[in-house]
Amino acid sequence: MRVVSRRWGVAWAALGAALLVTACGPAASATSGGAVVPGATVTFAQQVGNIPNYIFPITAVNAFASGNLSFLQPLLFRPLYWLGTGASPVLNPQLSLANAPTFSNGGRTATITLKHYVWSDGTPVTSRDVQFFLNLLKAGEQNWGGYAVGDLPDNIVSFVAHGQYSFSITFNKVYAQQWLLNNQLPGIIPMPQQAWDKTSAGGAIGNYDQTPAGATAVYNFLNHQSMTLSTYATNPLWKVVDGPFHLTSYNPTTGYAAFVPNKRYAGPVKAKIGHLIELPFTSNTAEFNALRSGAVDYGYLPTTDLSQASYFTAHGYAVQPWPGYGINYLTINWSNPQVRPLFNQLYIRQALQLVVDQPLWIKDILKGYGYPVDGPVPLVPKTPFVSPLEAKNPYPYDPSRASSLLAAHGWKVGSGGVATCTRPGTASNQCGAGIAAGAPLAFNALYPSGVQSFTAEWEVWKSNASKVGIDLTVIPTPLPGMGVGVPCISGSPCTKDMVNWEGWGFGSAYPDGSQVFSPPETGGYYSSTNNANINATHLSNSSNAVFRYENYLATQLPVIWWPNAPSQISVIRTTLHGVVQNALGSFTPEYWWVTK
Repeated sequence: MRVVSRRWGVAWAALGAALLVTACGPAASATSGGAVVPGATVTFAQQVGNIPNYIFPITAVNAFASGNLSFLQPLLFRPLYWLGTGASPVLNPQLSLANAPTFSNGGRTATITLKHYVWSDGTPVTSRDVQFFLNLLKAGEQNWGGYAVGDLPDNIVSFVAHGQYSFSITFNKVYAQQWLLNNQLPGIIPMPQQAWDKTSAGGAIGNYDQTPAGATAVYNFLNHQSMTLSTYATNPLWKVVDGPFHLTSYNPTTGYAAFVPNKRYAGPVKAKIGHLIELPFTSNTAEFNALRSGAVDYGYLPTTDLSQASYFTAHGYAVQPWPGYGINYLTINWSNPQVRPLFNQLYIRQALQLVVDQPLWIKDILKGYGYPVDGPVPLVPKTPFVSPLEAKNPYPYDPSRASSLLAAHGWKVGSGGVATCTRPGTASNQCGAGIAAGAPLAFNALYPSGVQSFTAEWEVWKSNASKVGIDLTVIPTPLPGMGVGVPCISGSPCTKDMVNWEGWGFGSAYPDGSQVFSPPETGGYYSSTNNANINATHLSNSSNAVFRYENYLATQLPVIWWPNAPSQISVIRTTLHGVVQNALGSFTPEYWWVTK
């Protein structure tokens, strides 16, 4: 899934949605027998290319990935509200730093009471630490990976502390409480004001954050310190934590990270293991070899090695897919002037969608482990936000319907097998604005190279499209060359018509779309109706608001919906217990224990 993304929660590795090519049997389960090993060391495999490399909780855009958002920061610094209960993508009251908010002032003001957590230096986590975070967030919002214009912190008009453990936040309007509780308030991460409110390493602690200029100076200092990776395990700043672990060793070159339990952690579950080691790898092959040698307790099967699942189940491991609450799609490059007139026609987007055979691909290419994507709200795991329309799929695989749509708008397949426009114009039975007579229905489409399942999907899609006269040139491309956000130069060739380099993993079970389908996201797509629909999901607690938003995009096709797959196929030693693979990517090794 997407490595850099503007949203709450977890962004998975770029190829996480395409890990499957061969069958593996039913997921094995760890047993709970045997004597507990006190102080055990557990090794966890980092996904290649997604190492932890940003420790400051106001995470920069280019570091907004799961290596930081799941596997580093939450072990040290806990959010106000924790998302992920068991495997479900829902709020977890038990692991949250605060009790549920109460609302007043017509719903504009949320009053929140903190539980009694403490920092590892012995001072309590207080309202002042929440204020400190919000002041610095405002100072650094343009660099923050979770920022969307108008959302947190822009929508806060006042913060009032009512004492050490209680405070009120007043918003600029009455928002839907479910949106605030699932999408906004979880983004608040109290930070230790008594240790971090300074502007230089040798400077005194003050209240600098309480002026805009001072907050900017403190933010710049802490942000710079976070970019000095070599001091992560030694910098006194990062020693002050309220999470269940301390970072004790870190290699800035490889991303190797070692943790021990935080003895002052005040949460409901204290870590039972003695050491957590996050192991980096230079390639999936290296990770697989380490896993097979027994050097990894909790790893994953790379794409090319899934046929080895039975080996691991026979040698003391459980093989379990780690589902992600997300969607997968092909981004249309709406900024490309050469093909935008084609993409502007809904019937052409419909034809492209109608030749995506999701059920067959899930069965034959993803070997049953995938799941369909029919719109902007994930179908798996189940939540109350899937509309009847999306659940039914408005565009099931239907090449005949695709052919009829094209023919009805003046496209005719010639001797070369490619449809060309024979009725230019803007009438309902013509090709559409900006499409000239004789224009071919042809596109370039990029996908990540080196992944067998992607290659298989795209070759089948190309073949399906050719049967209705759509000429797809599919181009395997290394990830760094696949972005679609750069506009094409007028009059110059542009190969980026459509791209699939990403999926989108939501950070909450309330998929309102503001971080995915609002400008400037999604290849430059813009719709005032869509923007209004997204805004409505922020203001209404009714599921109808989400249904209206998702139904519009499910039918309008700002992207081409594409089947999704688990974030990874995990391989977990059966003597490691308490592992829960949450769909939001919540990582809770404090629950783990090891038996002999």
